[in-house]
Amino acid sequence: MAIRLLLVDDHQVVRSGLRMLLGGVGDVEILGEAGTAAEALAAVADRRPDVILMDIGLPDMSGIEATRAVKRLYPEVAVVALTIHEDEEYFFKMIEAGAGGYVPKRAAPEELLTAIRSAAKGEVYIYPSLAKLLVKGYLAQEHSSDTPALDGLTGREQEVLRPLAEGLSNEEIAARLVISPKTVARHRENIMQKLELHSRAELVRYAIRKGIIKA
Repeated sequence: MAIRLLLVDDHQVVRSGLRMLLGGVGDVEILGEAGTAAEALAAVADRRPDVILMDIGLPDMSGIEATRAVKRLYPEVAVVALTIHEDEEYFFKMIEAGAGGYVPKRAAPEELLTAIRSAAKGEVYIYPSLAKLLVKGYLAQEHSSDTPALDGLTGREQEVLRPLAEGLSNEEIAARLVISPKTVARHRENIMQKLELHSRAELVRYAIRKGIIKA
């Protein structure tokens, strides 16, 4: 089934370019466009897309506020930020608002498609240069003496939580912790159940909120 996509950007030329880029992709169906947050919210209510490509700089409210509104009203709809901004402030605010991806407009088409497909599956995609911000935050936390309370997680589960929030795969975490991928998968399931989380996006937001990863 094709991923139902809504394009939200205040520049018509950008939306037209995205239509040309994505219109021929077999597993993507472009439902419509919006140039403002109000138009985007109305389109979501009417069309219920799977994924929204959301610009941050909208004229009536920011894409951050629009993302927060979408996730509050329609939590099943994934949002991918597609923006010129590549700094910590916008990046972390969009992730905290509920975005399941963050891609700069200079990214290659393949990376944008990866972000859309990942978000549609409930996963998080973060452009590699921006993922370094998460790693930097993780390393800062590792060297901090102020360890956050982690809601009843065991020591091993805490060890698994951090690289999960960084975006590492089960295999990569297994190699880092010298355990099997099946063991990682079991810990991941336990973590999600204990924290009452349902997607990697929620896991990343939890990790930011708890200071496990931060700017």
